[in-house]
Amino acid sequence: MRADRLLSIVLLLQSRGRQTAHQLAAELEVSARTIYRDMQALGTAGIPVYGDATGYGLVDGYRTQLTGLTPAEARGLVFAELPGVAADLGLAEAVAAAQLKLAAALPDALRERTARMRQRFHLDTPGWYSDGDSSEHLAALADAVWHQRVLTVHYENWTGPAEHRLEPYGLVLKAGKWYLVARAARGLRTFRVSQIRELTVLPEEFAWPDGFDLVAHWHEHVTDFRARLVRGEALVRLSPAAVELLPHLMGRAVADAAAAGERQPDGWILARVPIETDRHAEMQFLRLGAQVEVLEPVSLRRRVAATVEELARTYAAATEPV
Repeated sequence: MRADRLLSIVLLLQSRGRQTAHQLAAELEVSARTIYRDMQALGTAGIPVYGDATGYGLVDGYRTQLTGLTPAEARGLVFAELPGVAADLGLAEAVAAAQLKLAAALPDALRERTARMRQRFHLDTPGWYSDGDSSEHLAALADAVWHQRVLTVHYENWTGPAEHRLEPYGLVLKAGKWYLVARAARGLRTFRVSQIRELTVLPEEFAWPDGFDLVAHWHEHVTDFRARLVRGEALVRLSPAAVELLPHLMGRAVADAAAAGERQPDGWILARVPIETDRHAEMQFLRLGAQVEVLEPVSLRRRVAATVEELARTYAAATEPV
C-alpha cells in the first residue's frame, strides 16, 4: 500500500539519514520514478523533506511519532535477528517493518550501536551438515498456533502414516529443525513439522491450557528424551586421537565419560561410556576406525567384529587382480 511505503520512506530517512532515490527504490522494491512521485506526495502532506544533487533528507530536528507496531510486526519482533526463520513463518515483511520502526524510534547513539551489533554478530541456527527444515505448512502452522485454531494433519514417521486432530500449542526451532508441540488424542505430543504431509486448519478454536509454559515443557521434553537415549554402557579402549574426536562424533556425555577413564601403559584410555543400543553404538564406534576397541558388552563386540570382517572381505576382493 502506498501509505505504508510513504511511512517507510520517512522512517528510512529518519533512521539512516540522507538517501538517494535509487537507494530508497532498492530498499522498497519500487522504481526510482515511484520514489520521485512519493517525495512530491510527502511534501504536499507537510512532511519536511528536501532533495538536492546528493539525495533526499529530512529537515534537521524533524522526527515522526508514527512508529507504532502492527500486530504482525509485534509478533515478528521475536525473530528480528533470524531473517530465515521469519521468512519460513511468513513474517519477513513484518519483521523488516518492525526493525525499521524501532530504528527510527531509537536515539542516534543507540541506533548506531544497534547497527554495529548487527554488522558484527550473526546467529545461524542450522548445524554444519544440515540446511535445516523446510515445510510448506510452516506458515499455516504458525498462524494456527497464534489464533488457537484446531488442525487435522496427515503425519508420517518411522511407524507409518497416521491422521491426527491437534490443538497446536507452540512451535520450537531446535538445531535448524522445526517441531510442533500439540495436544492430540493421547495427550501432549511433539511432531516434526517436515513430516506433516497434509494439513487442514479447522474453523474451531481451542482454549489455551492454564499454566502451560512452552519453554518449560520443551526443556522437560529434551531432558526426558536424552535420558531415554542412554540405555546401557560399553567398556572400550580409546586412543588419544579417538578421545579428541569424541566431542565431535559422539557428543559431550561420551567425551566426559572417556575423560574420566583410566590411562593404560600404552597411552590408550580404558573407559565405560554411555550408549543407546548395540546397533547405534556399532555405527558410532566404527566412525573411529582402528582408534577404538570395544571390549563389552560381548554382543556389541561381536557386531563390530562381524562388520569389520565383512569390510575386510569387500576390500580384499576389490584389490584382487581381474
